[in-house]
Amino acid sequence: MANPVAALFRVPELKEKILFTLLMLLVYRLGAHVVAPGIDVVALREFAGQLQGTVFGIYDMFVGGGLSRATVFALGIMPYISASIMFQLLAAVFPTIEKMQKEGEEGRKKLTQYTRYATVGLSAAQAYGYAMFLQGIPGAVVNPGFGFTLTMILMLTTGAVFVMWLGEQITERGIGNGMSLLIFFSIIERLPADVRQTAELVRIGEVTVLGLIFLLAMMLVIVVGTVAITMAVRKIPIQIPRKVVGRGRVREGQKSFIPLRVNSAGVMPIIFAMSIVIVPGTFAAFSEISWINEMAAWFQYGTWAYWLSFALLTVFFTYFYTAIIFNPVDLAENLKKQGAFIPGVKPGARTAEYIDRVLSRISFPGALFLAGIAVIPLLLLDAFGLPFLGNVLSGTGLLIIVGVALDTVQQMQQHLLLRHYEGFMKKGRVKFRGRQRYM
Repeated sequence: MANPVAALFRVPELKEKILFTLLMLLVYRLGAHVVAPGIDVVALREFAGQLQGTVFGIYDMFVGGGLSRATVFALGIMPYISASIMFQLLAAVFPTIEKMQKEGEEGRKKLTQYTRYATVGLSAAQAYGYAMFLQGIPGAVVNPGFGFTLTMILMLTTGAVFVMWLGEQITERGIGNGMSLLIFFSIIERLPADVRQTAELVRIGEVTVLGLIFLLAMMLVIVVGTVAITMAVRKIPIQIPRKVVGRGRVREGQKSFIPLRVNSAGVMPIIFAMSIVIVPGTFAAFSEISWINEMAAWFQYGTWAYWLSFALLTVFFTYFYTAIIFNPVDLAENLKKQGAFIPGVKPGARTAEYIDRVLSRISFPGALFLAGIAVIPLLLLDAFGLPFLGNVLSGTGLLIIVGVALDTVQQMQQHLLLRHYEGFMKKGRVKFRGRQRYM
């Protein structure tokens, strides 16, 4: 069997894409370690260590620790992701945005441009908030004031726009989805330090070798389950009847299917749920009001209220976000326009109802899975005294790592198959995963 890694570099076009992607990722990681001027890193690091489990800690995970180090890429790709999610949600409210989504390539270009503008605005707003936050930390800023605030706004906004450009360049000229890869490498960037910290805990006896082996075995099971649920689809068969085209030519009827993903919502429900469940703790970190601190104590990380609300919110947002990103009515209309139908189901409204019913049924196990993967890994890490591994082995981290890795490997596989190379997966194991589509 040929070496699949060597096969990747035998295809000139694929080799160029991989090397270009690695170069862009290197630039991103270098920028994520360049500290902004006027910052006392030691004072900031000491304060940031107290904010794990707050919005700050979650955000810091997605930008590879840029916030806790106050780097030029401190905002990372998150302003662009936030802008993209914002337009995705607004499409359900404003028909104009929904129309742009359906206008094909031209509409997507307009929406992309608006997303870029929104990214600049969000970056400036977040940079201002971050600058004020830094000046509120004792000793973190050498010369606080208007000059520092203005410098941070200009520098961090420029950094966020540059990171957005890096992601777009990877998507267009590299391999994989650029934005996803930037988040992927931001998450795993902490892995070497986490491994060293774990090894030190084992050395001094705070974590047993047997316990660590058991934990790794459980995490392996969770990763396998994550891969399975990420690739799982429910195929709805469709029939395309015979049709006369041209001068008496007949196009034979075809059978196809609509692949509905069991986990259509991806990682977003966990992110939404996490953003809400940590709100009390975040407010409490900057407030001395008694009832806010009491509420924060109820929903503090590790309490039963925290885990229960986290799981229930994840289930709720799974259904909510699936309804936002997937419209059975539009799909039924597209099928009807093409003359396709689901056997035994009338075209039109009945088809939309059928698809919606199937989607609701398969979303339930997907929601339970997301709730489980959101809570169980963190419970295990907490029980074994390794909560710091939650950056990589949390439900959010695992879903992003698995999803991005599968997408990237499958893109490489497609390039290899086009040139008759044997790829990473055995024949028959490559399945469609990604956007919902038919035919």
